[in-house]
Amino acid sequence: MLVLVDLDDTLCNTWDAGKYTIVRFLPHLLKKRKFKALFYILTARYRELEQSREFLVLDLDKLLQRIMERIYKEIKKEDLEEMLNLVDRTFFSNLRLFPDAKLFLEGLKKEGAKIVLITDSSSYWQRKKLEVLDIKDYFDALIISGETGHSKLEPYNFFLARRLFPREEEIYMVGDRDDTDMKGGKAIGATTILVKRGYFRTRKPRYADYVVRNLKEALEVIKSEHKKRA
Repeated sequence: MLVLVDLDDTLCNTWDAGKYTIVRFLPHLLKKRKFKALFYILTARYRELEQSREFLVLDLDKLLQRIMERIYKEIKKEDLEEMLNLVDRTFFSNLRLFPDAKLFLEGLKKEGAKIVLITDSSSYWQRKKLEVLDIKDYFDALIISGETGHSKLEPYNFFLARRLFPREEEIYMVGDRDDTDMKGGKAIGATTILVKRGYFRTRKPRYADYVVRNLKEALEVIKSEHKKRA
């Protein structure tokens, strides 16, 4: 059995940590009189980046740098470094595993599953998250878009996971985003399980075989399906 798992807003509270970071960041922009950047964030113009490859392969630091360079033709190096340090410090101090994450991963191990993390963003950003959250050892392989050069908007990383474990015919994909996690899982014939939480929880699913509220329910789906196939 092969289980592919997303990281952000599936195993950990990335969106909430990001919101806390934005709340802390806004007074800093006001203090520095960066009114254009303040307007950009308050009007949620960052949402235009959701479907961009850039958004999915960069870490938050690099993404912030690109946004600032887009808003301002020139920005002082020391101002940018101050922003980046604030973002990094605030984000990781608020990053948490969901309470059901380790129980889910341990439950999969008890079932004898091979677990592959498939996640978007940079190598540095995602590997630092795994360090901070202390869950790296649960995975049999890590597939990170910043390392492969392919985001989950395309199926490349899902086929890569399939090639890593060619003997596993029973495949599951667990994630929070329908147009990446579920669609990519479908491309390789996986049973797709959408966890409705985080930034994308209000989106209507198109590619999910199952829609669940948490990872406890996702684990029960996998156990049930596994028994049927056995």
